Amino acid sequence: MDNSIFLAKFWGWYLIIFFLILSLNPKRIKQIFNDLNDEKFLIVSSFMAIIVGLLNVLFHNIWEPNWKLLITLIGWTSLFIGLSLFIFPKRTVVILKFINVKLVQLIYILLFFTGVFLLNIVYRVVPV
Repeated sequence: MDNSIFLAKFWGWYLIIFFLILSLNPKRIKQIFNDLNDEKFLIVSSFMAIIVGLLNVLFHNIWEPNWKLLITLIGWTSLFIGLSLFIFPKRTVVILKFINVKLVQLIYILLFFTGVFLLNIVYRVVPV
């Protein structure tokens, strides 16, 4: 299977599932922000983001002006956030806490549509 198709499936399903979890239980968003004060949570979260982002970038660093660029940008964003949380935890947490719950909900709605778009690319439910 092509790396782009695999990652489009992975990120598409991930974004939709994560959106549904946060939509059905909005207290999770506040819990995540509260957990940012826990150093162990920060270390585990940053390592996971670094690993996922680095794997995405290594297997899919395609800078073509089409849907594949979206996957590359997701990988670089994950890597950047993971590195920021690990190298500058206090500064990054301040920035993340600056983003309030309403903006986080807006971001997750946009990520939901990104997930739907990626899955549509793979499964071709609606012709593009």
